[in-house]
Amino acid sequence: MDFFKSQESLTAIGWILRSIVGFVFLLFAAKMMGQRSISQLRFLDFIIAMTLGNIIAHPLSDEHLGLKGSMITTVSLVILYIVAIWLSLKIPLLKQFFDPPAITLIQDGKLDYKNLSKAKLPIEFLYVELRKSNVEDISKVAFAAWEPGGTLSVFMNTAYKPITPADLKLPTQPFNLTKPIITDGHMEHALLREIGKDQAWLETEIQPLALKNVILATVDSKLTVQVHSKK
Repeated sequence: MDFFKSQESLTAIGWILRSIVGFVFLLFAAKMMGQRSISQLRFLDFIIAMTLGNIIAHPLSDEHLGLKGSMITTVSLVILYIVAIWLSLKIPLLKQFFDPPAITLIQDGKLDYKNLSKAKLPIEFLYVELRKSNVEDISKVAFAAWEPGGTLSVFMNTAYKPITPADLKLPTQPFNLTKPIITDGHMEHALLREIGKDQAWLETEIQPLALKNVILATVDSKLTVQVHSKK
């Protein structure tokens, strides 16, 4: 455990062991913080991500620094993060501070320059985000807002929305979800249990191919299996 403490120098094995410990420790820290910190970087998430990255990076590159201090600091910050999230759910003022409301940028086809300045967004960037949503004309937008997670939500005027089968009162087929049941020759046993089937059924469905020769196989809600094999 010498690699764990401050050293004058570390061997190659010591650096490798320190990297492994730091990596695994960060995985557990991220797991403790939850899915929110991974899926989107809001104000609080950004602060904690930047801080944790710097804290754990230093002992991984400097042999004179031990891992103990960095790990204690990281655990403390993770606890503070969880407490801050909990408090933001209980105290509206903190919630507004950590998770500010979305900023309206377009209302009824008109651009709100004041809010655009408040969001600190150049108008060119707004047009880039609109193009990502396949919007070529601001006048067609009923409502657009800049979300705290750094994304633009766009809602088109009803006159410019695509016509759906429901609008025309046409009959439609039920939603049919396709899921991967074999990836790189490995079965998804949890999915097999979910659909009430076993390995023998799946092997019958992919015949004449062997399981090891299947790169991808999918199954839909109707239990139809599609197979993609190795060339």
